[in-house]
Amino acid sequence: MQANQGGLKAPMRVVTGRWLAAAGAVMAALAVGLAAYASHGAEGEAQARLQSAALFLFGHGVALAALAPLAAGRPWRVLALAGLLLGTVLFSGSLVMNVLHQWPTALAPMGGTLMMAGWLAWAVAAVRQ
Repeated sequence: MQANQGGLKAPMRVVTGRWLAAAGAVMAALAVGLAAYASHGAEGEAQARLQSAALFLFGHGVALAALAPLAAGRPWRVLALAGLLLGTVLFSGSLVMNVLHQWPTALAPMGGTLMMAGWLAWAVAAVRQ
């Protein structure tokens, strides 16, 4: 099987785009449930943390679902979206686990940094095209 111009083999491009889009859709769905739980099952600081987690989870989930098809065959774009995915999981996950299990939020800053890096990588990839 030959590699294309983007450097990824054709089936790999399709699978990568599908998985990133599916991950985004799952993140958005989880965000809806998390926001409902924050509204009806939490109060005070816990509610604020869960709402922040849901906001970032939803926004980045929608972004992944929408942008994944544009990343096919473009390694920089795939890397950017992978940064968004991992960053969102670390950021939102850290906040949620803090509320549910009193875990420290130490991974939230790393997740936020990865989200910012993912968006900047997407911008660079867009300009390079």
